[in-house]
Amino acid sequence: MTVISGQLTKMAVSLEENQAQYAMRLGEQQMAMNPLLGEQFTLRFLGEINCLYCNRKTRKSYSGGYCFPCAQRLARCDICFVKPELCHFEQGTCREPDWGESVCMQDHIVYLANSSGLKVGITRINQIPTRWIDQGATQALPIFRVKSRYQSGLVEVLFKDHVSDRTDWQKMLKGEAEPMDLAAERDRLQAQCEAQVAELKQQFGDDAIRLLPAESMQTITYPVEQYPAKVSSLNFDKTPEITGQLQGIKGQYLIFDKGVINMRKFSGYQVEMEI
Repeated sequence: MTVISGQLTKMAVSLEENQAQYAMRLGEQQMAMNPLLGEQFTLRFLGEINCLYCNRKTRKSYSGGYCFPCAQRLARCDICFVKPELCHFEQGTCREPDWGESVCMQDHIVYLANSSGLKVGITRINQIPTRWIDQGATQALPIFRVKSRYQSGLVEVLFKDHVSDRTDWQKMLKGEAEPMDLAAERDRLQAQCEAQVAELKQQFGDDAIRLLPAESMQTITYPVEQYPAKVSSLNFDKTPEITGQLQGIKGQYLIFDKGVINMRKFSGYQVEMEI
């Protein structure tokens, strides 16, 4: 029997020969998850939640793993991090200017992905392909490179008039998405938004928003032996001990024979994993 425990953070991911690789992270300990497909094991919530930033004990997790004071104070918990078109860095009102400079004022990629269908999204350039794997995308294609998170958000908003920016997580967990010609979708959407993109270039400069016509599409496969016919969500707050056979991993979800659990949702929870 193997037991590891510690503070849960989202699973570490990487891409090897187009397949997503996962590792469970509990404090300083990690466990490779792909080799555990088909295995029976237990995840146990130990009854304590700690803030990912200050480690304060908290009764409830906010903004993906933070205590309430940190959720009110940190720039990464501000609404503009979810909706970058609302960025107020240039107004001098960023909660953490140094953090904003190192994260938001860096090159970002606007991309198309196919997870539960076609979607548009943004991510920092150094978060590729992590962002795509976290969303369970089976295909992804960079379409613009921009100079800041704010500018990428403005481009994304233009495309959201024509394509979704959300993943249907239940549909994503029921099987592989139907393959799409993302290059053709890129060309179609670019034509529809060409005038508005030109206006943004005029505002910020040609170098600030660059089309990426030569980028190739990334395909991603996931370690899944069996998809659920019906998606039933598991929750540490309601079921502190979860035992089952691991049938797959996709996005940040573990797929058990008894249901699925979003590991990222419970960041900050003290958890024990028993194999």
